Amino acid sequence: MPVFFFALALTPNHNPERLLLVFIGLHLFLYPASNGYNSYFDKDEKSIGGLRNPPKVSKGLYFLSILFTALAIGFGATINWQFASMLLVYSLVSMAYSHPSIRLKKYAYGSWIIAGFFQGCFTFCMAYAGLSDFGWDIFTKSHVLIPGLLTSVMLWGSYPLTQIYQHEEDANRGDQTLSLKLGIHGTFTFSAIWFLIAGAAFGWYFLDRNQNQAFFVFLGALAPVMLYFLVWFMFARKAPEKYVNYDWAMWMNRVSGIALNAFFIWYFLENTQIMQVFY
Repeated sequence: MPVFFFALALTPNHNPERLLLVFIGLHLFLYPASNGYNSYFDKDEKSIGGLRNPPKVSKGLYFLSILFTALAIGFGATINWQFASMLLVYSLVSMAYSHPSIRLKKYAYGSWIIAGFFQGCFTFCMAYAGLSDFGWDIFTKSHVLIPGLLTSVMLWGSYPLTQIYQHEEDANRGDQTLSLKLGIHGTFTFSAIWFLIAGAAFGWYFLDRNQNQAFFVFLGALAPVMLYFLVWFMFARKAPEKYVNYDWAMWMNRVSGIALNAFFIWYFLENTQIMQVFY
């Protein structure tokens, strides 16, 4: 959701109807469809994503994910066909991530690059296109691509942390995930490096736009995320079997999600000056 709010903050053509259509299409249909499809083929038995004890999957989940994908594309088509085709491309890549005939997930660095790019930059550009009623040409615009790539840099840092407690299950399935390849200590170090790169890149972006206040508010939003990350890293180094688990990983997601959503909502209100209507 932070990617959506970042795109919303920068889109030049705000329209309440398009905003609602894009939000529903992405968050109520496309993302749940992607998660459901991946869960069907992963057949996870241990904690995954937002589920501590995932239920056994059935064929119904597969068909529901296909239905939700079609509904997402249908919502996109009410804006324009190019936005709908972007939703289709995202869906196909997401399916390739877990489908046994391709299964991008088993390739450590390939899946890391592709997941970070499509969940970050591609999603940002896609949301921007839908919110603004634009087409594929926005992928050639630097003022869209640059902030989109910033979101990917952030996700390239957080992505391995979502895999860090699943080493045993991933290994049993033959998935050589990036976190499994790096190991626990290597995963934390790798993520720390990319978080530093992301912080510097976002800082450059805001300062280059003469948005000094946004720069400092962004640093303030990152503070609790980095504090949690460092505390988790410290505990995990001492007792990985105790602290590298589902609960700590999910709290990392929650803290970062709340902090970044709050920042990008503030940035949207500040960047568009929409609050002036109430003064």
